[in-house]
Amino acid sequence: MIEASICTIGDEILIGQIVDTNSAAIARSLEEIGIKVGRTLSIGDDRGEIIGNLENELRISNIVISTGGLGPTKDDITKSALAEMSGSDAYVENPVQMEIIHDILRSRGLDILDINKAQALVPDTCEVIPNRLGTAPIMVFRFPEEKFGHPATLYSLPGVPFEAIGALPDVIEDIKNHNSLTDIFHKCVMVAGLAESALSKLIEPWEDSLPEDMHLAYLPNQLTGVRLRLSIYGGNKEDEERRIDERFAALQPILGDKIYSYSDDTLQNAVGALLRGTGKTLSAAESCTGGMISSLITSVPGASEYYLGSVTSYAVAVKEAVLGVGHDVVETYGVVSSEVAAAMAEGVRKLTGSTYSVATTGLAGPAGDERNPVGTVWIGVSGPHGTTTARRVYKNDRKRNIERFTSAALDELRLYILQDSKS
Repeated sequence: MIEASICTIGDEILIGQIVDTNSAAIARSLEEIGIKVGRTLSIGDDRGEIIGNLENELRISNIVISTGGLGPTKDDITKSALAEMSGSDAYVENPVQMEIIHDILRSRGLDILDINKAQALVPDTCEVIPNRLGTAPIMVFRFPEEKFGHPATLYSLPGVPFEAIGALPDVIEDIKNHNSLTDIFHKCVMVAGLAESALSKLIEPWEDSLPEDMHLAYLPNQLTGVRLRLSIYGGNKEDEERRIDERFAALQPILGDKIYSYSDDTLQNAVGALLRGTGKTLSAAESCTGGMISSLITSVPGASEYYLGSVTSYAVAVKEAVLGVGHDVVETYGVVSSEVAAAMAEGVRKLTGSTYSVATTGLAGPAGDERNPVGTVWIGVSGPHGTTTARRVYKNDRKRNIERFTSAALDELRLYILQDSKS
C-alpha cells in the first residue's frame, strides 16, 4: 500500500497565528484514492529544518505533500530549500505560470514586479503543475529508488488554502497517473448520548471480535457525538463494504437508538430526516444555548419545510412575557430546572403552532448556582404526546458546555420524534 506524509511549512502555523486547514483536505483527497496518510508534520521557516524533515518523510513515505513557504517575499524559503535538496543547478521559467501571473495581476490593476515574475522560476529538477488560482506553481520532484530507498515524489503546494485545495484535483490526477493504487474502504456509524469511554466499554466484546484487517477508530465531536469508523486497507471494495456492513449490523442490537446514522452525519440532519415529508414542524426556545440549536437546524438545506422559528429567551423576563413561563414556577423551582425547561418548550410550541419543540435552560459557566453546578442543562421537548425533560451535567469550559448542551438537546429531540413516529 502506498503511504503519504503531509507537511505544512511556516512559522505562522507553529505559533498558532493561523489554523492548518490544508492537511485535512489533502488527507481526505488521498484517502479517496486509496492512499493512507501515515504522518502529518509542521515545519518552521528554517532552511535546515525544511530539508532535513522533508528528506526524512521521503524515506518513510512514497508520497509527500507540502504546503507553504512559496510566496514572493524573502521569508519564503521553501523553493530554494527544495532546489538544494533535489540537486538543482539552475532555475527555469515556466511559461504557463508566467502567463497566469500576468493575468492575475492585470485583473487586479497591479504592476508586474520582478518579485512576481520570480515566482514563475522553478528548479530545473522539478515538473510543474500550473496554479491557476495564484502566482506560485505546484512543483513536483520525483526521486529515484536509490535516493530514499524507494521511488518517492514530493509535491510542493502554496500555503493559501484557496490555492492549495484548488490545486488538489490536478495533484490527485498526477498521483493516479504515476502510481498503482489499491482501495481503502471506510464506513461510519454515528452514536449520540454516550461518552467515548462509556461507549468503548459497552461495545468491548464487539470490538474484540473484529478481524485483524479491520481497524476501528473512535472520533468524538462535541456537536455530533462519537463517530465509529471501520476501515479496511486493500482488497476488493465490494467485499470490504459487505464485511463492514455485517459488523455494523451486529453492533445495532447493542446500541439501538444510540445510533443515529450509518454515514458521516450530524444530529441536525438526523432530526431533519425524521421531519422531512411528514408535514410536521419544529420550533425552539433557547436560553443557555443562545441560538446555537436554531443555527444548526437551519444549516440543513430544506429546513424551511419543517422549522418554524425560535425564541432566544436569555432573560427571565423574556421567558415569562414571551413564552408564558409562570413567575411562580421560576421562583419555586429556579430558572435552571425541569419545570422551567418544560414550560419553555410548551410555550414556544403554543406560540409558533409547531408539532414539536425543544428548549434549554442551564449554566454554561463560569459559575453555577445554589441548586445546580456549573455545566448543568435542563432540556425540554414537547409534542403531541406530552412533554419530557432531561438533565445533563458537563465539566467543560463555557464554549464546550454550550456545544454539549446543544448536542444533547438535538439528541433528546431526535429520540422524542423517533419514539413518536413508532407509536
